[in-house]
Amino acid sequence: MAGMRRGLTATCRCGRAAVEVADDPFLSVVCCCASCRAAGLEFEREPGAAAVLRPDGGTDYCLYRKDRVRVAHGGERLEARRLTPGSPTRRVLATCCNTPMFLDFTPGHWLTLYRDRVRESAPAPQMRLMAMDAPSGATFTDGIPTYPRHSAMFVLKLFGAWAAMGFRRPVMDW
Repeated sequence: MAGMRRGLTATCRCGRAAVEVADDPFLSVVCCCASCRAAGLEFEREPGAAAVLRPDGGTDYCLYRKDRVRVAHGGERLEARRLTPGSPTRRVLATCCNTPMFLDFTPGHWLTLYRDRVRESAPAPQMRLMAMDAPSGATFTDGIPTYPRHSAMFVLKLFGAWAAMGFRRPVMDW
């Protein structure tokens, strides 16, 4: 990506694959939706995989504008996974060490990095979404604002990032 200033580099656990991000995330969330939970469980079953899901069943993410993200190296080690063949969401795993790297809602303008990839620079979660899909008996005692679905603030943050991009939808290729 020409003209991209040096920023955060998010690597897989073994360092063979990396994603470079130019700016801070525009949003930091915990998602409890059934799809994120199902994908998290699949990733956790990979040999040597680390935990993906929080104890409350949510998945920690940081959202970035796609025009601020690029695969820095190890793209040949990245593998897209979809819950169903026609799903517009692909979750990307570094196969060298079975590290979940990012989630790409392909028609969208943002890329969602798993918080573990950016832990040191990740802001605290701003909200918990899709709590209606949380596992039965899940309790939320951490003070993170929790919404049963997507909140109005979530939608406004997505729209603001898209407007800042000139309403473009870059494709994340590697």
